[in-house]
Order: sequence, then structure tokens, then C-alpha cells
Amino acid sequence: MTSVFLETFGCQMNELDSELVAGQLRAIGYQFVDRPEEAEIVLYNTCSVREQAEQKALSRIGLVGVRKRAGERVILGVIGCMAERDGTDIFRRHPQVDFLCGPGELDKLPHLIDSARRADLASHEGATERPSLAERAALSGNKSRRSTTLAAAEDNLESLDLSRAFDPETTGQPRHRAYVRITRGCNKFCTYCVVPNTRGAEVHRPPQHVIDECRKLVDLGVKEITLLGQTVNHYRYQHGVAVTASGEEAAQVGPGLSVFRARGGAGTTTFADLLRRIHDEIPDLARLRFVTSYPRDFGDDILEAMRDSARICRYLHAPAQSGSDRILRLMNRGYSVNEYIDFVDRAFTHLPDATLAGDFIVGFPTETDEDFAATCDLVRRLPFKNNFIFKYSPRPGTSAFSRLADDVPDPVKRARNNALLSLQSEVSAAVHAQLVGSTQTVLIDDIRTTRSSQRGRNHIGLITVNGASVVEQASVSQSDSVSAQFVGRTSGDIIVAMDCDSSTDFGHHVGELASVFITRASPLLLHGRLSVGGPTASS
Repeated sequence: MTSVFLETFGCQMNELDSELVAGQLRAIGYQFVDRPEEAEIVLYNTCSVREQAEQKALSRIGLVGVRKRAGERVILGVIGCMAERDGTDIFRRHPQVDFLCGPGELDKLPHLIDSARRADLASHEGATERPSLAERAALSGNKSRRSTTLAAAEDNLESLDLSRAFDPETTGQPRHRAYVRITRGCNKFCTYCVVPNTRGAEVHRPPQHVIDECRKLVDLGVKEITLLGQTVNHYRYQHGVAVTASGEEAAQVGPGLSVFRARGGAGTTTFADLLRRIHDEIPDLARLRFVTSYPRDFGDDILEAMRDSARICRYLHAPAQSGSDRILRLMNRGYSVNEYIDFVDRAFTHLPDATLAGDFIVGFPTETDEDFAATCDLVRRLPFKNNFIFKYSPRPGTSAFSRLADDVPDPVKRARNNALLSLQSEVSAAVHAQLVGSTQTVLIDDIRTTRSSQRGRNHIGLITVNGASVVEQASVSQSDSVSAQFVGRTSGDIIVAMDCDSSTDFGHHVGELASVFITRASPLLLHGRLSVGGPTASS
């Protein structure tokens, strides 16, 4: 059995792509291993949105090159956004790469691997001719901006989603959580973002396909599903427009921007309609959430669906990116600061118990101290439970890369990044403090013990949640000991750590919902204790 190592860089979209790829390859006999050194085939699923993720991927590619130069026979494939953006020039710069596959062509991956294996065998037997580019690269290229509904209907990636082989042991996520894609691509063309060019135009899946996939996952034990889309609230499916030769509904391109504030009607499934259908038609699904939302086109119908459906999480991830209208215009975000604030006000009017998260970029070209101060003002004004904060890095293939000089010095970017992180920590602490004394329903993700070193009255502990480490410091006496903890998340996506009794049957409760009384809060997470009776089956 041929061994494969797959490493994923970047966002949740890439994580789902990797899961689909792994299921596809397992179904035809490939076996996955945990270490690249043990693999005959190494796959790197790359991301081009952030420079750091891309640099990590390039470092891994370099390590495989070292192995190849040392005489090892290993096949290297680069898949995902970096493959699509850089194209076949990767072969020139990194000759150790055997094949490329863009995110819109992942259904062709088995063929690429087979072609690379045959070429490797021929080379080992003395052949000197390399395969053609057509045999080594599957990239969307200029086909990625689909212009017709018919082209979307011919999208073979829908078959990859439909044939999904969910294996909770190997997804890299807790077995009770899963992602489901409802749209692919993006039509926004923010000036800093490569996604519209690497993932193509917005394509929306038929609602029944989404519901069937969610039901299948729940039947396999999934408790929480996150619907994915680059602009997930843009989902809108017009029935009867895109059909296959057999008369079944097919994927279709997204509609024009003017429709997103409009309610649906006969023959249309809006995002709000889809949320209601999943909630009502799959009653055994404990939680439904979604990311990422675009704030300008977030209609009240979505907020009403969330309000009226108890098992839809009251969590909104809606990137603001800047608090300066001038910078937002340069970013081509399509809304003003006041429009973003209006979205948040509407959200909390409908959902007083909601939590809000977002993204911010600091150091965008021409950003002044005044622009950055406006961003800080926005963070202070709104109750963000957290924000993902990034320094701007020019991305080849974006309009900002070619049109706007990267004129904010790196030391200034770093200082602004650190200042905004510090401010967000204060805001997070205040948001979390409001939950002390309340009882929250928490979906238990894992059991973790803390590594500790006690110095006087200080204890430093490390909690790992879904691969991310959260460091906590608290005052304890020299004689205190640290027990195991349940770690999970609230409906609002806030991490909660709960001390466990040593007699607790740990593994039995992972994946269950628990009522947790919150005893204290910090900027990073909540602490609590299980209510009498421990984990419950209620939501």
C-alpha cells in the first residue's frame, strides 16, 4: 500500500479540502502516515492569503528537495492556492516538485499522482524525458473566473463533496465537529486578497446536496457542523436554473450583488432559508455555525433565522479589516465604518447574547497614525470577543501588490500589531468577564493536562485546544496541584476550561454538551466547573 503524508497550511477551507483529498485517496487504496520521512508521496496543501503560511510551505518543500538530492525516491505534490497563483513557474524555482494541483481541480489529483508515480518509475529505469506540463499540472488558470451558470454546473468539485468519506479518526478535528462547504470562490476582489484568482468565482451548491451531506455527518456522530464560504452569507440558490443532463440540480454561479439584502421568494433558497432547513430537517444536529460573513450583505432575515432556531450558534465572524473609511476604500471592502457598526447593532438587537469576532490588517499601504487610531477606536467601541490581527504583507496577484507601494515600515507594522493585540486583550477580558457567574452550555472537545512549573505562588499552565496552545498564569499556593481539565467551546465560540475530578471517565464525555458554571475569566478563555450531573445531552 502506497504511503502518503499530507500537511495543510492556512484556513478552514484548506482543512476541508485536505479532508476531501484524504478520503478520495483512501478510497482507492492509499495509506496516510504521520511523518513525511515515512511517506512515498508528500502533499502540501498550500495557502497564499498570508505570507507566513506560504513561507512555511516553501520551507517544507525545501526539506523534500534535500531528501531527493540525497537519493531518496519521494514524490512531491503542491496543491492549493499557492499552486494556482504561482502556476508552473514553481517547477522552475523548485524542481523537486513533481506535480501541481489548484484548489479548483482537486478531483484530478489521483490522475496526477498516478502520472507522477509512472514517471518516477520510468526515471528509475533510465528514462530521461519528463512528463508534459499537462500531465504534471491541473490548474484552473483563466477558467477560474466562471462567467456562466452552465460552466458552474460542469464543476467536477461538487462530485468530490458528494462522495465525501468522513473519517473522524483522521480529519485532524475532534470527531464530533465537521465542516461543510456551501459556496466556493469569491466575487469581492478586496485589493489585498488572492482568493478570487486562486479559488475562482462564487459557486453555490444545491441546498439539498448540503442538507444530505449534513445529515450523513450527523448519522456518523457529528454534533456540530460549521458551514463554510469565503462570504458565506452570500449563499443564494435559484432553483431550476442549473441542472444536469439527468435533471438533477447542479452548482451555479452566485448572483449579482444587488440581491443579497432582498428576501427570497418562490424558487429561491437564501442563506437564511438554508439555515432554517438544516436546523429543522436534522433535529439530531446539536449545533450549527458558519464562517465567514461579509458585513455589508448580512440581512435581517439571517439574524431572524438565528434568533428563531435554538441550535444555530449565536456567533458571528465578520472581518472589519480596518476602522478607517479611507483604508477600507483602498481595500475595496465595499462598506464604511458606520455600515459595519450598523451591522453589529442590528445583530445585537436580534441576538443580545451573540458573540462577535473579526479580522484586522495593520500597516496597509498609506496607513497613517490617524488611520490606525481609528481602527483602535472601532475595537474599543464594539464587543469583539476576539480578533485575528495581521500585519499587511504584499501578495503577488493582488491589485494592491501592483498598484500600492508597501510604504509602512516593518517596525511600524510590528508596533501597531502589538498595540492592537494588547487592546484586543483588554476588550476580550471585558467581554469574558460579563459571563462570570453564568451557566454556559459547552461542547467538550478534549481532555488536557497542564504542564506546570511552580515558582512561589505562580503557576504557569499550557492548554492545547485543536492544535493551538493557550498559556494561562494564575496564583496558586506551593502545595497546590494541577488536575486534568475538560476543554471545550460555548455556542459563542469561547474556549472554556473545566477542572475534572480524578474519578471522571474522561473519554466518555468528549463530544458531549455540558452545563458549566463560569467561575472566572481571562482575555483568552473562561474557567468553570461542571454543574451537578456533569455533561448533559441538552443544547
